Amino acid sequence: MAIVYNGEMDPRLCKKVLGQVIPALAAEDPDVIYLDADLMNCIGTAKWAGEHPDRAVNCGIAEANMIGVACGLASAGFKPIVHTFGPFASRRCYDQVFLSGGYAKNDITIIGTDPGVTATLNGGTHMPFEDVALYRALPGATVIDVTDPTMLESVLRQCVNRPGVKYIRVGRKQYAKVYAEGTETPIGKAIPLREGTDAVIFAVGIMVREAMEAARELEAEGISAAVVDLFTIKPLDEDAVAAWAKRTGAVVVAENHNRYGGLFSAVSEVLAQRCPVPAEAVAVENEFGEVGPQGYLQERFGLTKDHVVRQVKAALARKG
Repeated sequence: MAIVYNGEMDPRLCKKVLGQVIPALAAEDPDVIYLDADLMNCIGTAKWAGEHPDRAVNCGIAEANMIGVACGLASAGFKPIVHTFGPFASRRCYDQVFLSGGYAKNDITIIGTDPGVTATLNGGTHMPFEDVALYRALPGATVIDVTDPTMLESVLRQCVNRPGVKYIRVGRKQYAKVYAEGTETPIGKAIPLREGTDAVIFAVGIMVREAMEAARELEAEGISAAVVDLFTIKPLDEDAVAAWAKRTGAVVVAENHNRYGGLFSAVSEVLAQRCPVPAEAVAVENEFGEVGPQGYLQERFGLTKDHVVRQVKAALARKG
């Protein structure tokens, strides 16, 4: 695994990666078909879609219907990739995803962009903190919170041929560069990014950068914190979670979700069954979103490296 994190942002925008990889997948596989809810311009697929109307369908602002169309295509042997903003890819069409997708055993890949605080100026109505909880509750689903553009390409290519309902949550703009281009990030496997002996920080999405910077600060204070990327929230790498918890004895979970039903809940379930150790969350605390730039929102909801540092110290204080 080629880890190249140095604190810098990846120059590639995730929407550019989507705009390149989706057409590439369609070119490679005649069964891949792309559906969108009138947001093709937002991820750079509009021009290609206009040139390939047999491979791309704009379903309009009708997300529930789009999921139904995708599931019908899947039942006929196609491999649909569906995109819309995170709240519309989760709570607005959840019944259709649950029944026509999961219950009917249709294989569809759903991309929910601008999750959590990355929705920024679109505001609280467009700011899903609960999408992970919804998809975690779907039997057989795969739930991924993307770390950087390299991972986005890797997991999207894997999801197209993976059975079941797959939900990929990812912002459209810049992420910190964590993995070297071309690196494969196998779905379902935790990825250690930094070694540590006193505590472990399990992080996903935009919080990976905050966790890595927090670990640097803690090291300067004599505290050794490991950082592990748990990008596959379901199926969770439970063996890795238990192993790191046993090794360090203190756990912090950093996520851009509501702590209730999100990654903290998933990790806590493993700890309760296999390795009960002190655990703290850096997550949204049972609140709705609001309007603002991302930096402000991360401070507002406690999603910064400083909050990670404080929670590591809190977990260590409970460790005894």
